[in-house]
Amino acid sequence: MHNWFECKVSYEKTLENGMQKKVSEPYLVDALSFTEAEARIIEELRPYISGEFVIADIKRAKYTELFFNDNGDRFFKAKILFVTLDEKSGTEKKTSAQMLAQASDLKEALAVIEKGMAGTLADYLIASLTETAILDIFPYSEDDKNKIVL
Repeated sequence: MHNWFECKVSYEKTLENGMQKKVSEPYLVDALSFTEAEARIIEELRPYISGEFVIADIKRAKYTELFFNDNGDRFFKAKILFVTLDEKSGTEKKTSAQMLAQASDLKEALAVIEKGMAGTLADYLIASLTETAILDIFPYSEDDKNKIVL
């Protein structure tokens, strides 16, 4: 079971024209606690950011599943509704889950989600699919990545 934390990192970014701009970028980290999430994001980003940077915010992200696709450069959040039948009342019950898919566009993200959910026995609906601002994801190891090949 993964504990995902969304970490916002603020730093001075050098733009292509040489200008400096203060930016705040979100990243997703797999960690056991807020303290470990902060330590991991600092460790992961230190080689890529020159100068000082600040961890501006850390919050829990409740993703039940992440689907990685090496072709994708963006991350899309999907709200999945699992549909079950309540035998006592005879009504449909919908339970929501948040998932994240790596893709290059919305259409590819939908394909990644559908391929990742292909083995699911439960009935489900994709209620929403939106692009996130997340730039990168740092799981504990490469083995933890659910790779989807389209």
